[in-house]
Amino acid sequence: MSAHSPEPSPVTPTPTENTSEHPFLEIVRFALLAIIIVLPIRMFVAQPFIVSGASMDDTFHNGEYLIVDQLTYQFESPERGEVVVFRYPGDPKKFFIKRVIGVPGDTLTIDGDAVTIQNDEHPTGSRLQEPYIATMSGSGRIVEQLGEGEYFVMGDNRDYSSDSRAWGILTEDRIIGRAFVRLFPVTELEAFPGAYDGDALLAE
Repeated sequence: MSAHSPEPSPVTPTPTENTSEHPFLEIVRFALLAIIIVLPIRMFVAQPFIVSGASMDDTFHNGEYLIVDQLTYQFESPERGEVVVFRYPGDPKKFFIKRVIGVPGDTLTIDGDAVTIQNDEHPTGSRLQEPYIATMSGSGRIVEQLGEGEYFVMGDNRDYSSDSRAWGILTEDRIIGRAFVRLFPVTELEAFPGAYDGDALLAE
């Protein structure tokens, strides 16, 4: 008696289904996904800005690359000492970067190179201590009383800055956000660049 190996059952190969997409469709899908993710972030969370000009020397220099936090001010108001980016009141298409000097409730007096703040915490007035500026030439006397949603901003390079001394009060609705990260140059990488504690600036 001879032994026979069972014959293998015949198998019919299943045709391979081509599931790969056209490369163009993949590009379109990626582009749409990027837009869906990136656009809301740039509109509501953070976006890049490049410093232009010398009005914030020596804190910021021309050509530095910043990421601006647009989200925080949706929940809280700007504070004294913070560096903010805003739409220039004289031309909303232009963006300026300055430091918040006066906040709502302040009566701000500039007399020569002295900036004095009077408010509920400092009813007799307190001179602002400003380590971020090198010099400030004496100028005429300016007095501003700030109401709700009103801010007084100035550049750190006081003698070369177009700011609230020239064009007046900045309203909160024009503020885009605060300087969050300095990305470039990499040797100057820093979080919240140039920011100072507003209470410390008014320490007597």
